[in-house]
Amino acid sequence: MANHKSAIKRNKQNALRNARNTHIRSTMRTYVKQVRQAVAEGNAESAKTALERVIPFIDKAATKGIIHKATASRKISRLTRLVNALQA
Repeated sequence: MANHKSAIKRNKQNALRNARNTHIRSTMRTYVKQVRQAVAEGNAESAKTALERVIPFIDKAATKGIIHKATASRKISRLTRLVNALQA
């Protein structure tokens, strides 16, 4: 356990950041699953609305440094291709 004041503060900061990052990552994964589930069901309208909700969330996660920007771009690209293939 931390003994110095600065180490105690650092532990608190790390715990808060970890909780925030975990929440954002988990929520992002849930939204991605909703898009994939709508595509699997063949529901184009639901898939499109879910995609519109997840794209800004993925971008925000990349901006905050929770995921890499290339990972965010790849996820958005693949999900968009899935939804577009369903609509075509």
